[in-house]
Amino acid sequence: MAKIPAVTAPKNHATCIGVKIFGPDLKTIQSIGENIEKELKALDGTRTVVAERIAGGYFLDFDFDREKLKTFGLSLKDAQDQAMTAIGGENVSQILATRERYPIQVRLAPSFRQDVEATKRVLITTPTGAQIPLSEIAKIHFRDGPSMIRDENASLVGYVYVDIDPKDVDVGTYVKRAKALIEQKVTIPEGYLISWSGQFENMARVKERLKTVIPITLALIIFLLHFSTKSWVKTAIVLLAVPFSLIGAVWLLVFLGYNLSIAAWVGMIALLGLDAETGVFMLMYLDLAFDERHKRNEMNSLSDLKAAVVEGAVHRVRPKLMTVAALFMGLIPIMWSIGAGSDVMKRIAAPMIGGLFTSFLLELLIYPVVFYFWKAHTVFKQKWSEI
Repeated sequence: MAKIPAVTAPKNHATCIGVKIFGPDLKTIQSIGENIEKELKALDGTRTVVAERIAGGYFLDFDFDREKLKTFGLSLKDAQDQAMTAIGGENVSQILATRERYPIQVRLAPSFRQDVEATKRVLITTPTGAQIPLSEIAKIHFRDGPSMIRDENASLVGYVYVDIDPKDVDVGTYVKRAKALIEQKVTIPEGYLISWSGQFENMARVKERLKTVIPITLALIIFLLHFSTKSWVKTAIVLLAVPFSLIGAVWLLVFLGYNLSIAAWVGMIALLGLDAETGVFMLMYLDLAFDERHKRNEMNSLSDLKAAVVEGAVHRVRPKLMTVAALFMGLIPIMWSIGAGSDVMKRIAAPMIGGLFTSFLLELLIYPVVFYFWKAHTVFKQKWSEI
């Protein structure tokens, strides 16, 4: 049975979310996909949604009559080969033009094969040399069928392509709402199931990795800070910047209208390193001011301690400001970038910029006070209530 597809298979659409529908029957899979498409079109955040019309192909079928083939002395393969060559064509040779190769194809002229009636009159040669019309040995008719057949995990599958507007909703929230809507509105017959793929699938996989990466990153930063400062108290003071910097990161993400994403989490992880850098820088100046006065025997009272803290925190604002400004100047141009990958880079840079701003304020206003209370309690043995 020779088949000529009249409709080409639908092309894949660029999408950030995909719904896979598994089951034994393609028409039922297409019906489920169309119902999902209908429901998701009305869901907030949906930009476009397209369900594959996998059962929407048209085929010209040649049903050969084996008894008639036997009467004319033809085998099924001979009849099919002749019909295929006459209608579809067959390459018989090549034209050589220097390094170029052009096939020579033999088939009937278009006027003899462009419609069903003309196809019925295609002549088939019998072993005796006689020629008979194709309609004498075969029934020719159009039939609906699948334009393409997908197979995954040993099951037939159809796709629904969904594109969302990232300004309205993040991928995780959208999928959560979509799952609830489909579960409520779309009936899934027994033997069929759906799964979610696309960026959501990648995001879920990366989310599981981040559950391991973030604690390891934080543990490494704590270890390096303690290795550098040789004090758990100083390490804790430096780590005070983390919650404050996260406040600035979230504020800027909200101001820019960015939803929480993998790129934003990567930016927050990078922000931990920047917090450690600027925090150690501030603590170094406070330590230097304290140690210099201590070496000159000028650390005899709380007023001397206050003067050391003022010297380390206020008189050294310029170098600290230059350090933070250099980081800002390296990150801010990313927010005006355009082109491939710019959207991802902006969401990485935004938490770092917002976090740097609030952590810098913390270091200027809170670090000196915490350092003063700590030294007053450990050096001058002052009670916390008396400081």
